[in-house]
Amino acid sequence: MPEPTKKDETPNGEKVWSLGEGQAPEDLDKPVDTPPLSSLLIERPQGGSITVGGDISFVAKVEAQDLLRKPTIKWFKGKWMDLASKTGKHLQLKETFDRRTKIHTFEMHIIKAKDNYAGNYRCEVTYKDKFDSCSFDLEVKELEQSQSVDIRSAFKRSSEGHEDAGDLDFSGLLKHREPKQDETPEVDVWEILKSARPDQYEKIAFEYGITDLRGLLKRLKKTKKEEKKSEAFAKKLDPAYQADKGGKIRLMVDLADPTVELKWYKNGQEIRPTPKFIFEQKGTQRILVINNCGLNDDAAYSVAAGEEKCTTELFVKELPVKITKEIEAVKTTVNERIELECEVSEEGAQVKWCKNGVEVPTGPRSRYRVKSEGLKHWLIIDDASKEDTGTFSLMASGGTSEAKVQVELKPLKIIQDLQDMTVLLGQPLKMHCEIFPGNVPGRWYRNGQLIQSNDRINILQRAKNHRLEIVNSTIHDAGDYTFVPEGYSQSLCAKIHIVDPPRVHLESLNFPDNTVTIVAGNKLRVEIPISGEPAPRVVWMKGERVILDSGHRVRAETFSDHTSLTIDIAEKEDTGNYKIVLQNEAGEAGASVKVKVVDIPDPPEVPLVTEVGGDWCSMTWEPPIYDGGSPILGYFIERKKKQSSRWMRLNFDLNKETTFEPKKMIEGVPYEVRVFAVNAIGVSKPSEPSKAFVPLAVTSEPTMLVVDDVTDTTVTMKWRPPDTIGAAGLDGYLVEYCIEGTDDWRVTNKELTEKTKYTITGLPPEAKILVRVRAINAAGASTPRTLQHSILVKEVIEPPKIRIPRHLKQTYTRKVGEAVNLVIPFMGKPRPKVSWLKEGETVDPTQVTIRNTDCDSIIFIRKAERKHSGKYDMKVEVENHVDTAIVDIQIVDLPGPPQCVKIDEVWGGNVALDWTPPKDNGNAAITGYTIQKADKKTMEWYTCIEHYHRTCITITELVVGNEYYFRIYSENMVGLSEGATQTKDSALIVKEGMQLKNPEYIDHDFKEPPKFTQPLINTFAIAGYNATLNCSVRANPRPKVIWMKNKIAIIDDPRYRMFSNQGVCTLEIRKPSPYDGGMYSCKAINDLGDALVECKLEVKGGFTFSELMQRGVPLHLIDKYMSETKAVEQPEK
Repeated sequence: MPEPTKKDETPNGEKVWSLGEGQAPEDLDKPVDTPPLSSLLIERPQGGSITVGGDISFVAKVEAQDLLRKPTIKWFKGKWMDLASKTGKHLQLKETFDRRTKIHTFEMHIIKAKDNYAGNYRCEVTYKDKFDSCSFDLEVKELEQSQSVDIRSAFKRSSEGHEDAGDLDFSGLLKHREPKQDETPEVDVWEILKSARPDQYEKIAFEYGITDLRGLLKRLKKTKKEEKKSEAFAKKLDPAYQADKGGKIRLMVDLADPTVELKWYKNGQEIRPTPKFIFEQKGTQRILVINNCGLNDDAAYSVAAGEEKCTTELFVKELPVKITKEIEAVKTTVNERIELECEVSEEGAQVKWCKNGVEVPTGPRSRYRVKSEGLKHWLIIDDASKEDTGTFSLMASGGTSEAKVQVELKPLKIIQDLQDMTVLLGQPLKMHCEIFPGNVPGRWYRNGQLIQSNDRINILQRAKNHRLEIVNSTIHDAGDYTFVPEGYSQSLCAKIHIVDPPRVHLESLNFPDNTVTIVAGNKLRVEIPISGEPAPRVVWMKGERVILDSGHRVRAETFSDHTSLTIDIAEKEDTGNYKIVLQNEAGEAGASVKVKVVDIPDPPEVPLVTEVGGDWCSMTWEPPIYDGGSPILGYFIERKKKQSSRWMRLNFDLNKETTFEPKKMIEGVPYEVRVFAVNAIGVSKPSEPSKAFVPLAVTSEPTMLVVDDVTDTTVTMKWRPPDTIGAAGLDGYLVEYCIEGTDDWRVTNKELTEKTKYTITGLPPEAKILVRVRAINAAGASTPRTLQHSILVKEVIEPPKIRIPRHLKQTYTRKVGEAVNLVIPFMGKPRPKVSWLKEGETVDPTQVTIRNTDCDSIIFIRKAERKHSGKYDMKVEVENHVDTAIVDIQIVDLPGPPQCVKIDEVWGGNVALDWTPPKDNGNAAITGYTIQKADKKTMEWYTCIEHYHRTCITITELVVGNEYYFRIYSENMVGLSEGATQTKDSALIVKEGMQLKNPEYIDHDFKEPPKFTQPLINTFAIAGYNATLNCSVRANPRPKVIWMKNKIAIIDDPRYRMFSNQGVCTLEIRKPSPYDGGMYSCKAINDLGDALVECKLEVKGGFTFSELMQRGVPLHLIDKYMSETKAVEQPEK
């Protein structure tokens, strides 16, 4: 056990006991949470008394008979200080277990006790939810003879070498009572040190042999602080007080100044005068009297006098409650009242009643009641039972009192016994007996089986009468009945007999009209419940023939609760009525059962396919001749391909009718079908397969039927083939027409036509007809495609229109030697007349081949030459209507070589070259030059630069000392010129030391007025499609570009978008209409001048006459539309 720790010293220098730190004063009133007490300790530690320096042991024992593991034990001093952490040379804890007696023994040994070990101790034992504790006191007495202490030996440094070695527990030193070996010192060193100066301490310690000077100085410093006297208190409170519970205690202080105001506090709260707290005054003494001390008075107290304050602690010791009058043993009988009385030493004491070591419940619904009055305590049992037998005990803090209670049964007396009875089946059964004592319960048994109360059986008890009532008796209610009173070995017996006439219970079979249906070939077993007591004799009959139990295929059997008819293999002849006759001593009964033998039906007749479609057919059949004795519920249909042997079920739900329409067949594949009949018994065999059939379908109607041409006596129609043709293919088309207003459709082609275009001839002029076309194949004619509007048989003049392809609206460029083949479509009726001019002259047919058809004109040049370049004018005429177009053809060739290549200057490793463009550019703009060099020694040519645009260049990084020749190729869109122009002179790259004379250059003036390098081109646009006009301009400084339509500037018009990038000017016209046609111009302006280019834009759109006819527009609306179109076009021209 480590050395006791110390609390803070009181102002007058005294110290409070401690074995470790004590509980803080403000925590003394806080309750300690502990589980409810239960008896675990069979031997409790008892308080004791020893002298200082003596040894003492405390023992606690716990019985482990009902414990699964070792309980937990804790030893405390005071309320909270756990002694498990204080074990050492002064405190030892020990645990042992005796396996024979199964008892745990826990011991606490205090060795060489000191006076501050005195106090209250507590032992706590816990196991799961059980808890037990015991408090005991230790008193440490001082020795009668006092011994002086050698301060010099106390402050001699020990050999342990700790930092605080030699630091004395002064209060323990003053109370040291062990016999001293050394002689009593002759000199009081403390007095010398107290009166000496600090600079003399070391000399005094050396003189008197004190080696631990550091510990001596620390002790002296504390002593001097303690000697400080209080100005308000002449005598302060003691460090601690102790009082017994219910006792009285006086706390007294002596004031230095009686006039000072004094206040008392408990746990920091000011105390007011009450009958419990009384303030007394005797001279300078101030006394606080606390009457009837309780556990809540165990607290920290303080008294304040002015600015000074002194404190103390009050410990309230709870005296153990002792048993002053033991419990007396009780012996009684059942249903009597039991009162157990015990008397304790203290009123209001907390006690616990136990039965066989277990606390008895005392709640509102408990059989046990607890009562206390003064020092007496009672446990009351109003209605004693045999289970109350046992050992009852009362447990108090100071002891336990036990007594045995024995409850016995009263002798049984039978007043009325049970009687044997005979009861008719279904009649009520009532049994009665009477016994004494009257409040004894009992149990009823039938044939040794316990009878429980239910809806049919009632078990009643009123005082000494016991009844068993059965509402409707059954056969099972017969037997031996016994009534056994609870707690007694005696019993009451009776025999019950049930009588019942014979009966046949056909209603339990749930057969309609008592008819049993069986499938032929199956086994039939009919079990019919019967009843009767005694068991009746049963006879089965069919007609006049008796069925015996020894029959081979048909037999009858009888059992205790039922009779049965068995037919091993049912046949059609087994159908009929079967009679049952029952006889016994109580009477006779009879009933009849009808047996019906059924089978699957015969197969249906061969199915007949009446109609065939593209992927379907219609079929019908006759029902089977024999339905198997059960109505036909429906049919299953199967099909298969003729070449296959695998049949496929077509319906999973029964088909009620004798017709069916199979679907989802493959067109052109032969199929067969068959039918199954179904009744309640099962499915018949399949019918014979039908004759093979092939699904075929007519084609869908022709598509896109339009009018192609109309004359005064003919109408030409054209159409597209049907979307769906099918496996039967397409044999041809049939064209029909009728006069508008009649339904007389006439076939125009006696033989089918395979073409999708047909001309109807022999029509009356100016008649209105309707036309329709059918597609014909092996399956028949398709749905007709009819023209929605009537057609007027009259030839109409259609003005010519030239449809210039988009790529021909700009210059058409080809290389020399390539073929030129241009197709230019046009429209007009009757056939237009086409003529061509080149530069205003007739085209030479030996140079250019022109071929004209009804709808287009073709220009063909087998091998193009540069002389074929130019503008070709096309003219299309229909009577007085004319339309023209221009096609610009450009034939290009390789350019010639540059002219006059010369060396301008040579300096360092550089050579300046200059040349003039080629005389022949190959009918195309020069796009660049390729410069090559060659050493005079090898004359191997190497390319210096390609695609160079200027006519002067400086060749760099030439080798010093070499002499070079140069040559240049010109290049256009076709390629490099065939030949190159070479410099006449060579350029010698001189070595270092040569002086180069830098020529003087005059800055070139790049300013120039606007000039259009690419003009605008006349353009044709399609109504509703965006159109663009493009041109390119060169100028410095950058010009301002203005777009105009018909000489009017285009400003902020959302229909137009204008772009300019690197001199290329673009005007975009969004979705133009015929009104957007006209003359467009682009004007570029800067400070040096201006330039202007123009072009014509023609917007073509709308519908042609034939297109309107195809759409079925009436003629008067077509004429009006065409006249408005001409009126718009003529002002633009």
